[in-house]
Amino acid sequence: MRTGSLLNVAGALLLSPLLAGIVVRVKAFFAGRKGAPLFQVYFDLAKLFGKGFTISRTTTAVFWLGPAAGTAALLFAAALAPLGRSPAALPFAGDFVLLAGLLGLARFLTILAALDTGSSFEGMGASREAFFSAMAEPALLAALAGPVLKSGRLSLSDALPALAPGLLGPQAPAVALLGASLFLVFLAENARIPFDDPATHLELTMIHEAMVLDHGGPLWGLIQYGSCLKMWVTGSLVVSVLLPSAGAAGALSGLALLGMAVGAVESVTARLKLTRVPPLLVGAGATAVLGTVLLLGVSG
Repeated sequence: MRTGSLLNVAGALLLSPLLAGIVVRVKAFFAGRKGAPLFQVYFDLAKLFGKGFTISRTTTAVFWLGPAAGTAALLFAAALAPLGRSPAALPFAGDFVLLAGLLGLARFLTILAALDTGSSFEGMGASREAFFSAMAEPALLAALAGPVLKSGRLSLSDALPALAPGLLGPQAPAVALLGASLFLVFLAENARIPFDDPATHLELTMIHEAMVLDHGGPLWGLIQYGSCLKMWVTGSLVVSVLLPSAGAAGALSGLALLGMAVGAVESVTARLKLTRVPPLLVGAGATAVLGTVLLLGVSG
């Protein structure tokens, strides 16, 4: 385990709720409201983990194992993702494939828990989640494949630092395209506007929130904490592509700026119609492929 390799794991464990709090504060600023405290997510999680919960008699062990196993998968994903020039805690050849697989596994477990309730409404949300994720995952892999193919190194901790010379040089257009693609994937993976609205209560437009309506207490707390972890992990990929040479302070500042950008986007844009989500995700994949091709075509 290399020096500084625990940065992303420690940040994910301790600071991921703060990233969600930054998004909420920025949205409150744009709305002209005082908004919740920056650390409100921590208070909410503490309250949820102190509550009891009721489980429907129609469910099985899958229902309560889903949030716990999903959170564990996301913690493992945090150990595979670098942050700036700080390497991952567990780097190895091909780790980017397992990283994408763990994100998909966490989603799959949430879908299973939703289907286990026997609710047609949660089944609808699970169906939408599976359909949209099938288009987001290729974009994620295509964006990560660019640095891997360019550097010839199969670990993200070794491949992403190779982008550092391109930020102000001939690699800049390719890096910008890869960053834009990953930002769209970040919004889709975390159920943010314009793909989804985490605060919606309109039944016909709900996607992720529709799958977790039956969870309460500690189970709901695990889902909320897992959402924070997922935002941190996917956000660290965006920061590591755009700021591959950033140190610990620079990378953490980049994550904070990413949270502000998400809050700004959600404040000035509207949620897309469900029929317009697939073309945008396909466009994210095409952007990632174009960025990869441009990156491979740059000499040096």
